Formats: sequence, C-alpha cells, structure tokens
Amino acid sequence: MTTSRLPDPTKLIPELDQVGAALFAATANGSVSPTTIGLVQLRAGQIVGSTYLTVRHTTGLRTAGEPEDRITAVASWQDSPHFTAPERTALALVEAVLTPNPHTERVTDDLYTRATTHYDDKALTTLTTAIGQVCFFIPLALIGKPFPGKPVAEQWRD
Repeated sequence: MTTSRLPDPTKLIPELDQVGAALFAATANGSVSPTTIGLVQLRAGQIVGSTYLTVRHTTGLRTAGEPEDRITAVASWQDSPHFTAPERTALALVEAVLTPNPHTERVTDDLYTRATTHYDDKALTTLTTAIGQVCFFIPLALIGKPFPGKPVAEQWRD
C-alpha cells in the first residue's frame, strides 16, 4: 500500500493538533524519561500490530540514541537483560492495559504496587498519560493506516 486509507485527519478535524500537542506536553513534564515513554509507546504499537506506530516509535528511539539491542528487545522485554526495573514495570503496565487477562483484572494490585516503588504519583500519572497518548492514536493508525516512515505531510492520502 502506498497511500493511507484516510486523508490527513488534522485537516478534517483541526482540533486533533491541539489534542496531540496537549498530550505531548503532558508527557514531557520530566517526571518520566522520554526513553521510557518511547519504549512503552513502541510496545503498544507492537501489541496492536501497527507498522506505523512501531516505525514511528522505533525511529524516535533511534534518533534519541537508543541502542539497537534495547529497541529490538522491547518485543521480548520479559526475559531481556536490557531494561531497568522501572522500565520493566512501565512495559508491564502497557502490556497489562492492552492485553486481556481472562483470570484477573488487567492491572493487578501487585503490578500497581510494583509501579509505586519506581514512580511517584506524578510520574505514574505521567506514565498513564503516555499510555493514553499512544492509545488515542491507535485507531487512527489502525483504521487510517498512515504511510509509515514518511514525513507527516506525506503520510495521508490527498
């Protein structure tokens, strides 16, 4: 496919630019590292099977100087030696939010307690917002299928 299914959503709904900017500002408050946010958002893209999101977040991590072994290991983070305990917890949170658990609630009390040992209230709320940020864009990525790896102006059909 060389074009998206939808035209540029921000031309159809200009408020999307404001929403995106507000979510970016909310997650860029310094309480959670941009690397952790990038890893979490990459994992979200992997879970939902979006080439657009995985290319976008992989590119962002590379641009920020993340080593290839850490980027590649996001898909198998559970047994990878490449992540810190706080990063593992963040990855566990995004996975819990986006993956059904037929036996218990998605975010268990144990996972929440583990998260509070690594993140204070502001950081945990920021991490939650970062998960929400990528989740906001998942429907556009899956339904609209913007063209991955292209400049924003070229991602959407005319």
